[in-house]
Amino acid sequence: MIDLEHQDIQFLPGVGPQRAKLLGDELQIHTLHDLLYTFPYKHIDRTRLYYIHELTADMPYVQIRGQILSFETEGEGRKRRLIAHFTDGKGVVDLIWFNGLKYITSTYKTRTDYVVFGRPSAFNGRINIAHPDIDPADSLHLNTMGLQPYYNTTEKMKRAGLNSRSLEHFTSTLFEKINFTIPETLPEHLVASLRLVSLDEALRHVHYPRNAEELRKAQFRLKFEELLYIQLNIIRYTRDRRQKYRGFVFARIGTLFHDFYEKKLPFELTEAQKRVIREIRKDMGSGKQMNRLLQGDVGSGKTLVALMSMLIALDNGFQACIMAPTEILAEQHFATFRSMLEGLPIRVELLTGAVKGKRRQEVLEGVKQCNVHILVGTHAVLEDTVNFNSLGMVVIDEQHRFGVAQRARLWTKSTNPPHVLVMTATPIPRTLAMTLYGDLDVSVIDELPPGRKPIQTIHQFDNRRESLYRLMRSQLNEGRQAYVVYPLIKESEKMDIRNLEEGYEQLCRAMPEYRISRVHGKMKPAEKEAEMQAFAAGETQILVATTVIEVGVNVPNASVMVIENAERFGLAQLHQLRGRVGRGADQSYCILVTKYQLSADTRKRIQIMTETNDGFEIAEADLKLRGPGDLEGTQQSGIAFNLRLADLARDGQILQLARDTAEKILDEDPFCAAERNKILWKQLSKLRKTLVNWSAIS
Repeated sequence: MIDLEHQDIQFLPGVGPQRAKLLGDELQIHTLHDLLYTFPYKHIDRTRLYYIHELTADMPYVQIRGQILSFETEGEGRKRRLIAHFTDGKGVVDLIWFNGLKYITSTYKTRTDYVVFGRPSAFNGRINIAHPDIDPADSLHLNTMGLQPYYNTTEKMKRAGLNSRSLEHFTSTLFEKINFTIPETLPEHLVASLRLVSLDEALRHVHYPRNAEELRKAQFRLKFEELLYIQLNIIRYTRDRRQKYRGFVFARIGTLFHDFYEKKLPFELTEAQKRVIREIRKDMGSGKQMNRLLQGDVGSGKTLVALMSMLIALDNGFQACIMAPTEILAEQHFATFRSMLEGLPIRVELLTGAVKGKRRQEVLEGVKQCNVHILVGTHAVLEDTVNFNSLGMVVIDEQHRFGVAQRARLWTKSTNPPHVLVMTATPIPRTLAMTLYGDLDVSVIDELPPGRKPIQTIHQFDNRRESLYRLMRSQLNEGRQAYVVYPLIKESEKMDIRNLEEGYEQLCRAMPEYRISRVHGKMKPAEKEAEMQAFAAGETQILVATTVIEVGVNVPNASVMVIENAERFGLAQLHQLRGRVGRGADQSYCILVTKYQLSADTRKRIQIMTETNDGFEIAEADLKLRGPGDLEGTQQSGIAFNLRLADLARDGQILQLARDTAEKILDEDPFCAAERNKILWKQLSKLRKTLVNWSAIS
């Protein structure tokens, strides 16, 4: 029996050392097992033949049978092309090649039966097929070919002559060599109870299915297995951690919490906020470490919930800390907390890179002596010089902007691991949360404070600038303020994007009656802060900025958000930017300015933004449009999605089944000792070398 996991791919007939290096470098195919698990991205039905007169330019892939009538060449030099006139007796179609002309004319003959396969297109009113696959008709058994696999390849591979057909040849050769049943990787009782096809059948049919039903069953089995092992890894870790780490017991809801709630609360809590606070209180009093994710759309009141949660820690004699990704956001939290807690015996301090010298030493000493009750900071709170006396509660705001190791360092600043609340205003789709945040309990604030009006989102093309200025003036003349956001600071030769510098000058000329601030990431912190403060204080009416204002700017008087070149932003980012307005009781507007020519995906993105303000609906759409690996929050947290076949955007039901199954297995076999599950723990141990550590992210 061949050792699939360890046998080098170079020893497969037709590969050799050079091709093996290319397969390894480009597709990470190093062994026969790697090739076996390199799945096709699509299949084409090769059982059907079309007549030439049936062909249209909008068909995907077709195959026709007939003969080459004649060859002719057109053009000179690099523009030279070869045309074969091909007939099936009922019509004629042109087959076209732009390179490899000598090979084509020496290989294919006129008046010989061939099967041609390719994608039809139209030029000058005639149907043609460029660079088709051609096989001698007598070499193909179309009725038994079933669905032909197509594999992803890279440009470097194609230049070296390795295309999808090459990979198809390699996998076909491999299956010819595997004259044994591929060993099972799931327990027999699981395969039977869920009516899954065997691993051997799944792997053979995912590459070479005879029909769509065989392909569906094979893909279901492989997707389920992939997601099951991820869920087993997460849930097993979570249960182990909950057993191992005993959290501080915060049994008291004391004077500080009650005084704040009764005397300082700026507005009545929403039912959603009350529900989340109850969930947090229950966690903190349970004796187990809280590890909770708080999701809430922009403006839903997450920060107030976080502050009230920290007051519970203070009432029980512990310190609390909140870490924000930017100095601007940390400073805003600091100012908000100081204002809201004024008159209560609570010392709040700020620690960022800008806090230096004597002031920094005072803060560090206060933290060490427990004189500082709430520390607000950036990455600076992770430094070794920051030593808490009794850290009992940690809040991490916009948590996706911190790396795994950074978040974990906060745990080391307390004898027992503190209770952890991680917050995000980037709503996370349910399927993604189950995988990326599978070991966290999830709370959702799905209600905005009363009195908020939904933001009206308008799409406008950039050649209608006067109507844009009219809308801005109408709001500014009522005493409101406006943001104008650009994707770049200076002009880029590669991208035709309106840039901030040019836009700022144009706005100054078009609207000279208003004062305009300008903020971007290349400015010195003091300059940036001065400009932001001027806007926040109402001294300037328009703030021209890059995406530095995406997080952490709260100006309730701002009612207009203009996003230039909105086609350059993802849905999550557009939604975050839109959330900078609509924070007061007035009607607010978000204007998405784009060029006229847009791709289908971009049009869909803009349409979603204009149709809904629901962050969770937008997140689901973003997941489907971009895939999980491109979503903000997955890349920045250092988590790469290495799913081979499953798709979190489309396989939510399979993921739920995998999670339910994993929960049931661990309920029945909590110590992973049952003989019938032995294969699971053996396989999980092997997979841990390649699995993303999904669970170590909180």
